[in-house]
Amino acid sequence: MSQTAIWWLRRDLRLEDNQALQAALEAAETVIPVFILDPRLLHSSYASEVRSAFLFAGLQSLDESLQARGGRLILRQGDPLAELSRLRQEADAHAIYAEPDYSPFATRRDRQIEDALPVHWVGSSAIRPPGTVLRGDGAPYTIYTPFSKAWKALPEIQLPARRGQARPLNTPDNLASLPIPNAPALPAGVPFRAGEAAARERLEDFLSGMVYGYTSGRNQLDSQATSGLSPYLRFGMLAPQRAASEASRAIAQAPDSLARASAETWLNELIWRDFYIHILYHYPRVRRENFRLPHVRWRNNPEQFQAWCAGQTGYPVVDAAQRALAAEDWMHNRARMITASFLTKDLLIDWRWGERWFMQHLIDGDPAANNGGWQWTAGTGTDAAPYFRIFNPVSQGMKHDPRGEYVRRWIPELGAVPDEYIHEPWKMPSDLQHKIGVKIGQDYPAPLVDHAQARALALEAYKANG
Repeated sequence: MSQTAIWWLRRDLRLEDNQALQAALEAAETVIPVFILDPRLLHSSYASEVRSAFLFAGLQSLDESLQARGGRLILRQGDPLAELSRLRQEADAHAIYAEPDYSPFATRRDRQIEDALPVHWVGSSAIRPPGTVLRGDGAPYTIYTPFSKAWKALPEIQLPARRGQARPLNTPDNLASLPIPNAPALPAGVPFRAGEAAARERLEDFLSGMVYGYTSGRNQLDSQATSGLSPYLRFGMLAPQRAASEASRAIAQAPDSLARASAETWLNELIWRDFYIHILYHYPRVRRENFRLPHVRWRNNPEQFQAWCAGQTGYPVVDAAQRALAAEDWMHNRARMITASFLTKDLLIDWRWGERWFMQHLIDGDPAANNGGWQWTAGTGTDAAPYFRIFNPVSQGMKHDPRGEYVRRWIPELGAVPDEYIHEPWKMPSDLQHKIGVKIGQDYPAPLVDHAQARALALEAYKANG
């Protein structure tokens, strides 16, 4: 075995549980790891500076791991087809190995490359790749529940064997490589550290206890009870198959029925991720279009959109979520649903405005999950009876932040507001507003819209469409 292979990294920035790397190691004596910075992605209107910084930090961490094994990361920039062709000639490589990706952009790019170069697609950025979970007639599922049942009925996820994973990579010294960009450090508030080791640590911490309280804790805004793995799954610093395997193990080892149900809930969330990947792959139009209800009459008020972006809607839980996003470049999943519902249902602003805003700011911004989540909340997605789902921002705050801790953390001007008014500060008597120094309409905005009226308008708009 004296051949050379290229290992083209995209969304699999890890050495463990990497089937594309494993295949390259089995096929060639020399494996060249390469990552290509594509300007079309780096400078798109959906790009995020903090997400790019997290990517660059992940590449630096990966390069350190590669150097410990006698290799190094080759970094190139430009059109992937041109750069891979050039690198293949320089290294006299016989083949390219890469993990498939499934966004419309990725599938177009990869079809072009496989028509021109000897590329082998190995593994998957989904737990179960598109095409493996289908209805009896061969059509893709468009409803989550039957999809999840079919998903679970398939053979248990098997992690790749670790044959030869410790073998030196022997990256040639004469190959040119750009320096990994020294991106600005992640903002102080961002609660994530990039890299495969950080991903494994977070997974282990979650599995050590929180997984068994996931059902009750995952929706509470005032606690840290989610896995926090989404940025690592976004860039493949953690294999999604590893996450699913650990979820199954947690289910099997649960100490009681409640703990088992919590671990099953976590697995279901991982299956939701697969579901949205499959939907985007089979129906790429959803990236730009409603899956259902194509003619919703959005109001699209720019001033109201800016108030939503700035966390100045007058609804504390919505504003706290947006301010958390500004500070941490991450948002709790329950908060994502609340803020998305407010934008699309209370303000009747096109979900695509919010989808882009999230992609421009979220450290874990993922085309499939972000699109699927927005269309689910907007009522334009795959659900059967969507437009009745309109979140009340007051009752959502009361239920998921009952003591107002989340609101007070992110909206300090409401710090002195009593619990009974924390989610409805406009109801405070004027003498109380004066006493605590919080005048609604001055120190904190009055509600941008009346929720009851907005709900009625939304139902009317959606019914007219369908």
